[in-house]
Amino acid sequence: TGGAKTKYKWNVEAIRTLLSIEEKGRLATPDEQKILAKYVGWGGLSQVFNKDDHSWSHEYLEFKSLLSEEDYVAARATVNNAFYTSPEIASCMNQALVQFGFRTGNILEPSMGVGNFFGTLPTPMQNCNLFGVELDSISGRIAKQLYQKADIRITGFEKTSFPDNFFDAAIGNVPFGDYKLYDPKYNKLNFRIHDYFLAKAIDQVRPGGMIAF
Repeated sequence: TGGAKTKYKWNVEAIRTLLSIEEKGRLATPDEQKILAKYVGWGGLSQVFNKDDHSWSHEYLEFKSLLSEEDYVAARATVNNAFYTSPEIASCMNQALVQFGFRTGNILEPSMGVGNFFGTLPTPMQNCNLFGVELDSISGRIAKQLYQKADIRITGFEKTSFPDNFFDAAIGNVPFGDYKLYDPKYNKLNFRIHDYFLAKAIDQVRPGGMIAF
């Protein structure tokens, strides 16, 4: 929880930490992971991208100078759909899987942000194999530092090629919206983005597996 300026501060501290780690070519320490885990994305923080909002002029200039042009443009593109699920809600959804009888196996999070669902796995699910997908480069790179043993792909879900029936469970908060993705396997079905995520997850989770979105 926190106001817009507080969330901005958390994000910038996380990005600075990430860039420092990557420059040194190493993995994050536990203390650095605490900073990275506070990254909340740019959903609802459109002010920082508005050069005409004088109350955010300092933040606008600071942030513009922090990222490469490619990463800046990508971050700006997420303001309408990058609303990361709070750890409290992620924890409740994971606990629901346990109550439904799930314990171990391959878990997919197809739109993971920085991985709050991975970060709140209850004790019975701690030995699961974790597979994540995140379109945004900064978020995906932070997730890789937080969950260093997970298989995390920084790309769109539509560009992944996990086999069907491979996962035992899929969990997460997928993007919702009235727009579509290009995937030759599903194009003829004309799915909006959230229906696409649901359909592809149903195909990739084995019969008898579980999906919690």
